[in-house]
This record gives sequence, C-alpha cells and structure tokens, in this order.
Amino acid sequence: MQSVAAMPPTTSNDPPAASASATAIAAAKPKRQKKPAVVPKQIAYPFWFGGSASSMAACVTHPLDLVKVRLQLRSGDAPKNMSGTFMHILRTDGPRGLYSGLTASLLRQMTYSTVRFGVYEDLKRRTTPEGQKPSLPLLIGLSTFSGMLGGISGNAADVTNVRMQQDAALPAAQRRMYRHGLDGMFRMLREEGVRSWFRGVWPNSTRAALMNASQLASYDTFKVFLMTNTPLGDTTTTHFASSFLAGFVATTVCSPVDVIKSRVMSASGKQGIASLIKETYAKEGITWVFKGWVPAFLRLGPQTICTFLFLEAHRTAYRRFMGLDN
Repeated sequence: MQSVAAMPPTTSNDPPAASASATAIAAAKPKRQKKPAVVPKQIAYPFWFGGSASSMAACVTHPLDLVKVRLQLRSGDAPKNMSGTFMHILRTDGPRGLYSGLTASLLRQMTYSTVRFGVYEDLKRRTTPEGQKPSLPLLIGLSTFSGMLGGISGNAADVTNVRMQQDAALPAAQRRMYRHGLDGMFRMLREEGVRSWFRGVWPNSTRAALMNASQLASYDTFKVFLMTNTPLGDTTTTHFASSFLAGFVATTVCSPVDVIKSRVMSASGKQGIASLIKETYAKEGITWVFKGWVPAFLRLGPQTICTFLFLEAHRTAYRRFMGLDN
C-alpha cells in the first residue's frame, strides 16, 4: 500500500496565484501623498503699498469707524446702539457728518499703515528662505514688532483722528474745530506741546502691535491654508475669505485696548491708564472690555477685507507691470 504525504492546511480559500497577484497590486498602488503647502513667491513690493491700500479702505469704512468711536465715548443721553448713533449723526450733521475727521484718518493710514505693512513685508521677505513657508510664531513676532513701530509713527495723526470724530458730539464750548488733519496736529503742538502728539502712545502702540499680529499674521496663515487645502488658488475668493477671518480675529483681540485707547486720547487731563481702567470697571463692569465690539467688527471686518483686496490688487498690477507673473 502506498502512503500518501500529508498536505499542510491552508488558511485562505484563495488560490496561491490569485493571492500573490493581489499582494503585488497592493504593493504597486502608490500611497496618497500629502499636498505640500503653497508658498507665494517672494517679491519686493514697494514699501508704500500698505498705506495706499489702507487709505483706500478708509474712504469706504470711515462712517463705521466714526460710529464706533462715538459709541466708545458716549455720555449723557447719546444713543446707545449703532443704528441710533448713525441716525443721530445724519439728523444733526447731515451725510457729510459721517465723514468727520476723514483727513485725519487718511493721514493716520499714510503713516501708521505704511510703516506696519512695509516693515512687516520687508522683514518677512528677509527672514524667510525662498520657497519655504514662514512659521506662525515668526509671523506673529514680525507683525507685532512692525505694528508697534506703526503705532508710534502714526500716534499724532491718531489722536487728531479721534478728536475730530468726537468733536461734533461735544458741547459747543468744548469743540476744538480742527479744519483738517494737519491743522489739528499743528494746533495740538502749539496749544498743548509736543507731548500731545504722544498722548496714549502706549495703549495705541500696544493696540497696533496686537492688531498687526492678529490681522497680518492670521491673514497670511488663512491664505496659505486655503491655497493648500482647497482648489481656490490665489484668487479674489481666497483673499476675501482670508481677510474676513482675519478681521474677526483682530476685532476680538484688540477690543479692550481699543476702548482704552479711545478714552485716553479723547481726554484733556492727565489721568493714568490704570486709574482709567479702574474707574471704567467700577462704572460699567467687565462688559467694558467688549464695548462697541459689534460696530468695531462691522468697521474692522469691511476695513480688513477692503485693505487686503486693494493690497492684492496693487500686487497684481505691480507683477503685471514688471512682468513677474510667470
């Protein structure tokens, strides 16, 4: 009798050839690669682009900025909400009243925004190797530093801007009646001395540093994220969405300092910041931190969107003019 060799048991019902074929296909199938981050090409744009774009945006959003300041500085029986303040200005001063202090606002953008955008973009280009994505901590550090410089350089125009916006809401005997931004700055210099140009400079420069860090750094971060993870590319839609989100972040971060800055700059006395905060908290509670947040966002949101859309338009025109699109 012939003996039959025992066959080893199999753990699969598939034929050996089919199993080997499936293994080979699985091994040959390419693994899904993570999409690399999109990094915009580094170009040395003119230093003044940020100031020009911000000035254009200020012409669009100035009425909202005026309403925000009036709400932050309201007293007596003045309207308590945005719509009431808006209608009160129209009734008492007419449509032109919505642009009270526009010249000072433009002067502020030409100093403050030119410096904060120009320094930030130049430092970002110098500190980031070509083709590499700058880290978020680096962007925050650079934007904080450039915002501080911008706040100091534009402080005199900012004081004038706040005073001109508040002027119509004051009793007739207390109005300063500045004719335009430069007139206000030089009258302050003659009547109050050079220190008046630096009134509230520390809350203002702190607010400018927070604004830049939360606005510019977040805009660049959102822009690269959308270009990397969506099919939008470097388009107007991407610029709009990134600037809208940056405006929301900036409004929330800057709200407490913005309120203090407006109140310090509008005052004529020498009350310190600490005593002002203590007095404000005693009268209004913790809600003073976000007083005027809605009009601030309704002003800063469109202002941020307009600024970056104008800025990207500046850049696009410059690249086309210089033949850098390719």
